[in-house]
Amino acid sequence: MNLALCYPSVIPSQGGCETYIAGLARRLVGDGHAVHLYASRWDAEALPTGIRYHQIDLPFCLRFSRARLFSRACSSLLAQANHDVSIGFDKIEGVDVYYPQGGECPASVRLSRAKHRSAFVRAGLRLARRFDPTHLALLSLERGQLARQGAIVVAISEMVRGHLLARGDVSAEAVRVLPIAPMPDRLREDDRPERRRRSRAAWGIDDTRCVALFAGMNLRLKGIEPFLRAMARLRDTLITAVVVGSEPSASLRREARRLGVEERVRFVGYCADMRDAYFAADLLVHPTFYDPCANVVLEALACGLPVITTRCNGAGEQMRRSGVSGECEEGHLLDDPHDEARLAKAMREMLDPARREACATAARRAAARWTFDDHYRGLMEILGGFVDRRSVAA
Repeated sequence: MNLALCYPSVIPSQGGCETYIAGLARRLVGDGHAVHLYASRWDAEALPTGIRYHQIDLPFCLRFSRARLFSRACSSLLAQANHDVSIGFDKIEGVDVYYPQGGECPASVRLSRAKHRSAFVRAGLRLARRFDPTHLALLSLERGQLARQGAIVVAISEMVRGHLLARGDVSAEAVRVLPIAPMPDRLREDDRPERRRRSRAAWGIDDTRCVALFAGMNLRLKGIEPFLRAMARLRDTLITAVVVGSEPSASLRREARRLGVEERVRFVGYCADMRDAYFAADLLVHPTFYDPCANVVLEALACGLPVITTRCNGAGEQMRRSGVSGECEEGHLLDDPHDEARLAKAMREMLDPARREACATAARRAAARWTFDDHYRGLMEILGGFVDRRSVAA
């Protein structure tokens, strides 16, 4: 097939969606498909040889105009091309398959506000959004794409599918559910013991400590504050936290000092190879306020790490519930990301080696139930079905 992938910036070091697009492009090119990337920026070293780039140059503009201008430029170029199918991964209008990896726009905004504990702050943000030109532009783009006749919408999780159908302007027949899955080449374990030893030594963590990994670029959205408060409740344990992703703000470091956890939390910043973090850790803690389907959770499961996350995360659908209080075979699903007491209790349970080992075994089983090959076959069925239907219509 001749495929067009549309996303403003494909630099895998910046996030999960970019990592996914780069991995998908490698698989598509390897299978002999003609792949075209429509983007404003990209990391050519992280993308396969053979991909064709279409530069979308945007003029200097205010933030609220960027998505609209990118979408218009893509639509114009796509109309002149002869691709079998085009795929958009963000708020964009004019593509054949819409795969919003950031989730449905209104739901993502609504749920993300929950990261603020204050009801007053949440109410203020809700009011401000009504007049936010960037938010209004994104809503308009998504609304226009969802109204596109004959287009397919792919939900990255059942949670996102529910958000899409709750709108009332998208038919169930137009929506497909296709979770992502880890890229196998990212998680090779041939040198796991050495990576574990080297990473722990670099971060000043000895073998007696249980390491809880927290990973994310948007630390606050992913639940760093309740995580730090949970760590404060675990002063009597041999647990150390490793936080990878973006650099913490000065206020976040002050909060760690105020809570008395500064010595037990390592802010290590960006991790070029996430295996260093996964293999050094004993569990993943991801108390996110909103994640359509967190890649870090899926990768942690594939690495055999117990996972503590929340019901606001579509990736939690891969975990099997085993108890009435959120216990799962693979770890724990929290109802409320702000509930640091429940989070601390779940983390304390993971200090039991037997419980941790059982969860690790279940985590690998969960990852084996849905692999990248499964995901890729599902995506190709969706794309092939679209091409077949368009051929019949023509």
